Amino acid sequence: EVDVIILPGSKTTIADLKSIKNEGWDIDIFAHVRRGGIVVGLCGGYQMLGTTITDQDGIEGPPETISALGLLNIQTNLTKSKKLALIGGYEIDSGAVVNGYEMHIGITNGPDLTNPWLKLDDGKNEGAISNNGQIFGCYLHGIFSQDSFRSSFLSRIRSGHFSKTAYETQIERTLNNLA
Repeated sequence: EVDVIILPGSKTTIADLKSIKNEGWDIDIFAHVRRGGIVVGLCGGYQMLGTTITDQDGIEGPPETISALGLLNIQTNLTKSKKLALIGGYEIDSGAVVNGYEMHIGITNGPDLTNPWLKLDDGKNEGAISNNGQIFGCYLHGIFSQDSFRSSFLSRIRSGHFSKTAYETQIERTLNNLA
């Protein structure tokens, strides 16, 4: 049984998203989420978690807008300028320190940004967490290289801190109500 699916960064986000869909992996990801699993998207993987990715300038290929996975209510517009920066901060939920780098094209907007995953050293919020607490995304590459953050994140998954406990509790409550 898989607890976490990580969608990593990509140099060709739209093409890789199309491959995920063509291979049927999107169906597996949706089933994983229905079973209470966690999905993490980093950089291009974060963009894939949204509702749409738009490449109006044809940066990755022909200009187009593609439907993404729809697991986060965010939309990304690919841009000609590339952001490259070393980033530090902390995870809002645990306070665990994170460090890494941003290297991406695109600007992401949407309602789920009001529930950020990280707080950066410059005071800005970064990333998003879904309302059900199962989907996490951000632009920070290398986030899992810090032992303290990785350990904290995995410990919370093992302990059921994330959605699995809530899911199992909700199922148990529903079954009891039906009985």
